[in-house]
Amino acid sequence: MPIADAIREAQSKGSLIRKMFEEGAVLKKKHGAENVFDFSLGNPDLEPPAAFHEALVRLASEDAKGSHGYMTNAGYPHVREALAKKVSRDHGVSIDGSRLVMSVGAAGAINSVFKVIINPGDEVVIPKPYFVDYGAYVGNSGGRMVLVNSKNDFDLDVGEIERALTPKTAAVLINSPHNPTGRIYPRSTIKALAAVLNAHGKKTGRFPYLIADEPYREIVYGGREVPGVLCEYDESIVVTSYSKSLSLPGERIGYIALGPKLSEADLFVASLAFATRTLGFMNAPALMQRLVAELTEARVDVGIYAHRLSVFKSVLDEAGIRYAEPEGAFYLFCEVPEKKAGPNAKDDLQFVNFLKDQLVLAVPGIGFGFPGWFRLAYCIDEKIIDASRKAFKTAVEKWLNS
Repeated sequence: MPIADAIREAQSKGSLIRKMFEEGAVLKKKHGAENVFDFSLGNPDLEPPAAFHEALVRLASEDAKGSHGYMTNAGYPHVREALAKKVSRDHGVSIDGSRLVMSVGAAGAINSVFKVIINPGDEVVIPKPYFVDYGAYVGNSGGRMVLVNSKNDFDLDVGEIERALTPKTAAVLINSPHNPTGRIYPRSTIKALAAVLNAHGKKTGRFPYLIADEPYREIVYGGREVPGVLCEYDESIVVTSYSKSLSLPGERIGYIALGPKLSEADLFVASLAFATRTLGFMNAPALMQRLVAELTEARVDVGIYAHRLSVFKSVLDEAGIRYAEPEGAFYLFCEVPEKKAGPNAKDDLQFVNFLKDQLVLAVPGIGFGFPGWFRLAYCIDEKIIDASRKAFKTAVEKWLNS
């Protein structure tokens, strides 16, 4: 049987993140894992907090009748209530569990939301750089991704977003703290974006949804806070997961939260539950639902990531590599050192190959729709970061002299 055209095309483009991760596995087998500096994948190496292990053992041991059976597709009511309280605190609103749907990670959440709001040909506006799988998520529901530029400091360019809005705009999707730049969008920017979306809705009769993808909300530095969106715009939605805040990427648990004034909220929740079922998830994992309801205040030790960031910045400073200063998440988005001459003076694909020659694995910026840059993940042992100093210096020297 032939492969579907859409899947064939998506596979041909592929995810450069996964490609570099897979190349890393080959290099580790050849050279030894201790000799390869793999900064490709945002796969947290920190163990979940102790509270997770304690709750996991206890809940698994209880094994009450029906513990592993179906529940309502939206999730356990008591879990939704517990997480709604957290969302209310984070976003400065008051919602209850009826506005929340449990999901199979943030990816499942986004796909469920798009399935509900996108008609064929509808558009979703996404600022660059962006997480590459967003395009596939939009396409899964027959939509079209519209990419817009960000400002030089990677804040949202609200003017660019405004110019991209059309009567077909179903949503604007933002991610803060941002992958790959670590940028946190300030409240003033969120307010300005809300004003633009409100004006567009009044003009066209269609108010685009504002979707905030927030898996890194708990990973911030310098006492910063991530401004909420639910309090700023009526048609706002939060999607998130516990992959980063509790280091549970393999457990696939997250949720969707609707703003307190979102129109037709009851129908929206019912539609999300329907989408969750028809997309094949049925419901979020039962054990993980019960577990995260008890861990609303738990998180990994962000101080470890902050220290790693400090070490990595010193490595890059010594090598002469410039980068955007992260405010959250665990990535460094770096500029390719510019050669004095040549048509490929800032070619990120070529530069990443120079890094790979020194057994350093990074993701080229083109994988985020942003050529001339590259991403490094520092959710990895500090010893590996520190040991990469010579490799980065050598790669830059050879690149500049090539």
